[in-house]
Amino acid sequence: MHTSISEILKEKTLKSSRRSLPCLAQNQIHPQSLSHFLSMPCTPDDKLQTPVGLGVCKGTNLGQPSGLMFRDGKKRIDYILVYKKSSPLVEKRVTFKRNLRAEGLMLEKVPSLTNTDIMFVKIHAPWDTLCKYAEQMNIRMPFRKKMYFTDWKSKVMGRQIKSWLPRNPMKLDKEALPDLEETDCYTAPFSRARMHHFTINNKQTFFSNSTRSRIVHHVLQRTKYEDGKSKMGTELRYLYTLHSGKSRHPIETHGAQNHRHLLYERWARWGMWYKYQPLDLIRRYFGEKIGLYFAWLGWYTGMLIPAALVGLFVFLYGLLTMDTSQVSKEICEANTTIMCPMCEQNCKPWKLSDSCVYAKVTHLFDNGGTVFFAIFMAIWATVFLEFWKRRRAELTYDWDLIDWEEEEENLRPQFEAKYSRVERVNHISGKPEPFQPFTDKLSRLMVSVSGIFFMISLVLTAVFAVVVFRLIAMEKFASIDWEFVKKNWQFATSGTGVCINFMIIMSLNVVYEKVAYLLTNLEHPRTESEWENSFALKMFLFQFVNLNSSTFYIAFFLGRFAGRPGKYNKLFNRWRLEECHPSGCLIDLCLQMGVIMVLKQIWNNFMELGYPLLQNWWSRRKMRTESKERTGGGQNVENKVQLPQWDKDWNLQPMNAHGLVDEYLEMVLQFGFITIFVAAFPLAPLLALLNNIIEIRLDAYKFVTQWRRPMPARATDIGIWHGILEGIGVLAVITNAFVIAITSDYIPRFVYAFRYGPCVDKGYRQDECLRGYMNSSLSVFDMGERWNVSEEQSRYCRYRDYRASPWSSVPYDFTLQFWHVLAARLAFIIVFEHLVFGIKSFIAYLIPDMPKSLCDRMRREKYLMQEMMYEAELEHLQKERKNGRRYDYEWP
Repeated sequence: MHTSISEILKEKTLKSSRRSLPCLAQNQIHPQSLSHFLSMPCTPDDKLQTPVGLGVCKGTNLGQPSGLMFRDGKKRIDYILVYKKSSPLVEKRVTFKRNLRAEGLMLEKVPSLTNTDIMFVKIHAPWDTLCKYAEQMNIRMPFRKKMYFTDWKSKVMGRQIKSWLPRNPMKLDKEALPDLEETDCYTAPFSRARMHHFTINNKQTFFSNSTRSRIVHHVLQRTKYEDGKSKMGTELRYLYTLHSGKSRHPIETHGAQNHRHLLYERWARWGMWYKYQPLDLIRRYFGEKIGLYFAWLGWYTGMLIPAALVGLFVFLYGLLTMDTSQVSKEICEANTTIMCPMCEQNCKPWKLSDSCVYAKVTHLFDNGGTVFFAIFMAIWATVFLEFWKRRRAELTYDWDLIDWEEEEENLRPQFEAKYSRVERVNHISGKPEPFQPFTDKLSRLMVSVSGIFFMISLVLTAVFAVVVFRLIAMEKFASIDWEFVKKNWQFATSGTGVCINFMIIMSLNVVYEKVAYLLTNLEHPRTESEWENSFALKMFLFQFVNLNSSTFYIAFFLGRFAGRPGKYNKLFNRWRLEECHPSGCLIDLCLQMGVIMVLKQIWNNFMELGYPLLQNWWSRRKMRTESKERTGGGQNVENKVQLPQWDKDWNLQPMNAHGLVDEYLEMVLQFGFITIFVAAFPLAPLLALLNNIIEIRLDAYKFVTQWRRPMPARATDIGIWHGILEGIGVLAVITNAFVIAITSDYIPRFVYAFRYGPCVDKGYRQDECLRGYMNSSLSVFDMGERWNVSEEQSRYCRYRDYRASPWSSVPYDFTLQFWHVLAARLAFIIVFEHLVFGIKSFIAYLIPDMPKSLCDRMRREKYLMQEMMYEAELEHLQKERKNGRRYDYEWP
């Protein structure tokens, strides 16, 4: 049965969702403090012409720039262009300005107060221009209040339950963000022909600041600066949007002055570290693309909490059982077990009990909880990605991105200039455009791939150099006279090797960024999104290999090819290959991951905040020095307080040229650290959690106070990074299976307990069944002839391997236990991978990408929108007929 909108309105409605923030700009009232700062219109005449939050009162000197307005105090600044007076491109600049005015934009020129060579051009988009391009860009705008329907009983019960529950301290108070309450507007693509459908209370505030900036940026990208040639004007000069004002006054005394101030007080301050992020305000101020990044970062940080807790419990379990571990006790009590010398020269046999501390530390990370934690983290990665898809679906709905499709991008100027002579008709637009021949594209791609492999080979060369250093350092530390270092030579070797490896990693990262930039430009990608995806993939490949190549060496190659006493394998016939400790190689892998992860996070946080702070400090110092020189050492008239907003923002650092690539790259590499080798370092999720809590506030502080305001851009997902995360999740299952099976001693202990230990056919009890394990895992070597040893008790030494004794029929051949352990390792890898992949696939199948309630809500809303649009058009036609106008058509 057909139900009209008038009947639907009589039903009970549910609380509206947080969708269509443009509706806030005209229907919501700013808080008193915010409106006071933004200067509400002072007279009735001004009220109709001046937007709320952008007006000026009588008595204000309109000749003085306010920082956010034109000189008349009425036209808001939507964009800023900057050029140097000394630039020789005067003719192109004049042509570009003329073409901008022809597009309907208003320009106003003003010189810089801090640099006489800098000229600012303020840009304002009038109402007609905004409407024209809002229709072309298919921007969704509010047109009718939103309604949801539910059972009123469940609604009342939900409110009662919430009133009984304690208040969540992580949520922001509604009073903290008074002008960002939930909106109740439906939205539809803007159309000038149906403008009467939309809720336009104030033309000046109908389009939000971010929407206005995005429209102006769209015009700038498509405006030519040479007549007859398709050249974008953005190639001529710098451009940026303005921050909305000051951000440092206490909100308790001055109130909420602007959205930038709200972001600083409720997001960027360190005191808000435990609070949820105001994603709607971030999206409204910086755009959907940056809003999605912080939403993903917050979701990732929240999901790290259970992973960090489980990892901490696994570590505490190892700590509590460290002294009672049968393997550790056997090593610490082995005062009579003589181990073979660790080097060829100046090294003597040593007692196994000397490595007691090393064995206990190894048990912290190589214990019974290792396998469980590896399986847990593999499942966690799947749950994280699947629930992020659901969270992304909710955000795209709330932010009006469900039906948004990225408009066809313009060609990059470099691509256009390179291939302007070869054209082909675009199948979408039907217009001729520059075309890159297949042979040229293939040849450039081959050169780029060759460059990638060359840089990867450079990484492997650096890893080889670190390996050689470890071999040399091992001999030096093992034969040094300092007793403390000689006793802990394995820690000394691993620690110095990791530190040198970290310095090489950070040095090569600088080279890789430049090489990736060069190779991406060499490919000549067609559009900006293609360029960004290509650059992001190269940066990830370079830094992932650079960061993890040495970790892979320690995990899967260290101690595997060392040989045996009397027949050691040597590098260049000089340096003996490194061996693992009798308790295993896992502690070396743990030390490698822990040191690199901690040092890299400290370095990244310093570069993200410390470097911009130093740059901005230097800019302010240079500005004050130049000002004093111009005034002859007098008063600094270009004082920071007196500078207009465009001058203040010009002295801030621009957002890096790669956009959010560096931000995502840092987090994706961290995701690899906490999943790929997490079996060796269960504290990795905890370190990542602590780092990300700091990272969110560092990024927030940087975006709000240290960087110029980036152009608000739209996006529906995190792009290529989601596919990279899924690839890391698959790789993590494989590497953790090999780490548990090959690197750790879990499988050898398991085989001994069930096949060779004292508990065979008696039931498994961990401590008793591992009695004698160390003696079983050490082989015997006769060193009497080589070292001319005559005493019987010191004639034989032990080494880590499963080989026959020197008095057996086949000396030093592999024993049956070796083959049992090898078979068990291969079986474990196959079972572990199939089990975990099966669980991951099953969980991914169970969790839909979009919540069912959201699907129902979208379908219901689509139906209501059609009904409301239909009835609104009928009402409009009836009004027009009453006024005497006739139409020969009806709205479909």
